[in-house]
Amino acid sequence: MEIWQTIKEVIFSGLQFFYDITGDYGFAIILLTVVIRLMMTPLTIKQTKSMYEMQRIQPKIKQLQKKYKNDKEKLQEETLKFYQENKVNPFGGCLPLLLQMPVFIALYQVLGGTPENPGLFLQYVESLPPEMQAEATRFWIFLPDLTATPASVWASQGLVAAIPYAVLVVLFGLSIWLPQMLMPGESQQKQIAMIMAIFMLYIGWISPAGVLLYWVTSSVLGIAQQQIQLKYLKQHREDA
Repeated sequence: MEIWQTIKEVIFSGLQFFYDITGDYGFAIILLTVVIRLMMTPLTIKQTKSMYEMQRIQPKIKQLQKKYKNDKEKLQEETLKFYQENKVNPFGGCLPLLLQMPVFIALYQVLGGTPENPGLFLQYVESLPPEMQAEATRFWIFLPDLTATPASVWASQGLVAAIPYAVLVVLFGLSIWLPQMLMPGESQQKQIAMIMAIFMLYIGWISPAGVLLYWVTSSVLGIAQQQIQLKYLKQHREDA
């Protein structure tokens, strides 16, 4: 529990540091996201390579599935052996996403909360003079309140006020779906990605806008890294 509290305090300190530079917590979240992405670059490189190699060997995996379709134990044995021979980790693509989830949850708790149990950011905002509180939670001209959820804005202020938040939710869903669409792969995997993206729309609807801003920014950076590396991997294999 103490470790989790430390993680939240580090994230809040990071926000404060970048706020001192930018004077805007929205831009502070974006800069914090860039730093986190840079720290995760080695893992992102491994993730993209693993996903690329998994797609490259899919024809051979299908051959094994067809050959041992009546012997599941043998199929598992041969598939594992094939992975080892080709130095492919079938779970390598999951690690960066799993590592991002604690940051996502911690940021959710830092920015979110309730009047009875406010997060660190809300506690800080409440300590400011009343005339400064609204300005502290604003993201430039885009979002009036980074701590508000799209659902709460819709319920309290109506459709027009919720539009920029709804746009952010849509971008959040696309940020889950698009990276999978841009990877070479089977239609079944892409259908799963679509279902996941639709489910995540609900998560986005009830999440603080600042958390969505973090995830969308992280995804944009991740897609850029992914496409640059895919281009390199394809070119490198063709040259080989």
